[in-house]
Amino acid sequence: MRKVVLDLAISLDGFIEGPNGEYDWCIMDEEFGFGEFLDSVDTIFFGRKSYELWGNYIPGPGSPDSEKEIWSQTHNKRKYVFSRTLQSVDSPTILIKENITDEVNKIRKQQGKDIWLYGGASLVSTFINLGIVDELRLAVHPIILGAGKPLFQNIKERVKAKHVKTKAFSSGVVLLCYQPEK
Repeated sequence: MRKVVLDLAISLDGFIEGPNGEYDWCIMDEEFGFGEFLDSVDTIFFGRKSYELWGNYIPGPGSPDSEKEIWSQTHNKRKYVFSRTLQSVDSPTILIKENITDEVNKIRKQQGKDIWLYGGASLVSTFINLGIVDELRLAVHPIILGAGKPLFQNIKERVKAKHVKTKAFSSGVVLLCYQPEK
């Protein structure tokens, strides 16, 4: 069965956004091997806000080639958006409004590569509470924001996790990989 992999940037103090929703603190570095991660997935699960911000994002003409390549890879994936409020999404993206566990399990059983969970804190918490996250890949950035949106909100029960891998980069970012115990 395909894995659902949460892959997000997080600050040292556990935030995924600054107090005004900013991401300017995220370090993008080719050393991270993000292209390799993108090669390991063929599907992206978005939350509404993440989809509206990034689902169809196209870098500007002055953007580095590496950024253009990452977005080209991203847009070649199957996309699903989980939202109770959206009425529609651009084709071929698929909107899922209910029966999350059943829908995710149907998708996980399909042939293909792993699935990138790229939603905000609300969607991540929903997936964690439903027990449908198979791997956590958290890129911990060397910054303390002091305020913002925490990654984990409204988690209903403790989730023990098994350490899989740690990798440190020259930028100070540390990639932590865990598998939630089920």
